[in-house]
Amino acid sequence: MKSLAQRRRHPLAAVALLLLALLITGTVYAAASSANTAQASQSKETYSAEDVTTGQKLFIANCATCHGMGAKGSTSGPSLVGVGAASVDFQVGTGRMPMAMQGPQAQKKPVQFDDTQTRQLAAYVASLGAGPAVPTDEQLDTSKGDAAKGGEVFRVNCAMCHNAAAAGGALTRGKFAPALKGVSEKHIYEAMVTGPQNMPVFNNSNISPDEKRNLITFLKTIEAQGSPGGADLGSLGPVSEGLFAWVAGLGVIIAFTIWLTSRSS
Repeated sequence: MKSLAQRRRHPLAAVALLLLALLITGTVYAAASSANTAQASQSKETYSAEDVTTGQKLFIANCATCHGMGAKGSTSGPSLVGVGAASVDFQVGTGRMPMAMQGPQAQKKPVQFDDTQTRQLAAYVASLGAGPAVPTDEQLDTSKGDAAKGGEVFRVNCAMCHNAAAAGGALTRGKFAPALKGVSEKHIYEAMVTGPQNMPVFNNSNISPDEKRNLITFLKTIEAQGSPGGADLGSLGPVSEGLFAWVAGLGVIIAFTIWLTSRSS
């Protein structure tokens, strides 16, 4: 029976099974990637042809020097094809773009375009390729969020860079994770879905829209609470607290020593 079974097995059977497995794996992966892309690229806002045309003119006048004609990138700036409207709304809406000068990362500064112009720039870039859209009001409604669950999401995914108190922190090569106090709900959401600077992208497969809303609710809750314990010392935790205790303790000891010396004389 064993010899009969061996004669029935074709020598290319293993290769055929391997090819079939690769085909199935590739098909499933492509379907999942397409679903994620479609979900991330679903437009929440429609732009008119006039918005796109005006945005193109603004882009050529203010952005093409670095990002190239057609936003295809150059040696001075990356391609913007496929980054979506959310990326433009974040970078331009926070004043990071256009950059004042080249550096490790774009610095937040006063915005140079009003809301209408920012929307037109976003419309033009969105027309170049599918990408994350500007979030809706419902996605940003913190009254529907859960701060406790959002805190869990933040500590697992964000605290290692932004600090457990969202006070920011240093990264490598002169870069840094900014403090999140005072950042609007929309810009926090857009940062998660676009991954600016050194930040990773958190699409809906990593953090769902509801979890993003919970996270934003947590950030706005701790921002509203302030520092119940008094001076937060930069929210750097035991490092700054220990340094303060060390310096203050030494100061008290030195002052007491001087007082004793003056009394004995």
